[in-house]
Amino acid sequence: MDELIATAHELTIEIGGMPIVVRTGSEEFAHLLQSRYGGFVSHDGAPPAYELEVELAPPGAVSDADDVEVRRESGRWVMERGDFRAEWDPRRREGWVRQTANPYSIDCVLRILHSLILAREGGFLVHAASAIRHGRAYLFAGVSGAGKTTLSRLAPPDVALLTDEISYVRRRGTGYEAFGTPFAGELARIGENLRAPLATLFLLAQGPENRIEPVDQSEAVHALLRHILFFAQDDEMVHQIFESTFDFVSRVPVRRLVFTPDSRVWELIV
Repeated sequence: MDELIATAHELTIEIGGMPIVVRTGSEEFAHLLQSRYGGFVSHDGAPPAYELEVELAPPGAVSDADDVEVRRESGRWVMERGDFRAEWDPRRREGWVRQTANPYSIDCVLRILHSLILAREGGFLVHAASAIRHGRAYLFAGVSGAGKTTLSRLAPPDVALLTDEISYVRRRGTGYEAFGTPFAGELARIGENLRAPLATLFLLAQGPENRIEPVDQSEAVHALLRHILFFAQDDEMVHQIFESTFDFVSRVPVRRLVFTPDSRVWELIV
């Protein structure tokens, strides 16, 4: 690890206002990350909140885990998949990754890290598109095929797309804010690195006409829980996610957006 640090190329990837400095011994991989994360690479010189060392390994030489596994061992988080193995020390706010030389591995690691960090402060990642219009943010949650990508494609020019796939939500004062993310879906386009107060969470449903329907609090809680991304099997953290979900629906209106694939649906979102 000392040799890696001595020859490191580094860049700071800031998502959700949380800067993580990533160090790698590969200049080529550093350039790949610069291209992959674009506007989420910070150049303001501010000290990073978190640090991550990346070691590259050949395919098939990293982990035997077929699916993503996240567990806590002796106060550290261990993350594994076939293409990466990572450890994270939440007290020291630092960790390392051994992975294959592709951006999808570190993309998964960053999603897991942010989900763990957010859980501690009352936020979460959610399987939803999100956008800003007239200074306020809107979430559009749904399973694959519900219409997140379609709604994103239909957005008018005055809408700033934060993501078409995974939204980033943080508690702010008496409400919540949504942030742009580089975690793209079918549009294969990273979101804009912007933030805004959350106005409404819409649960998507396709129908013969465009309309907004009320959703009671119990249904809102269950629906949001289905869409929150959380990878760790940890009772304490799961309890925190439950508390955050109840708090969120008590502060942010949740509605059902029934829509047909027509740009006029955006006339309802003001």
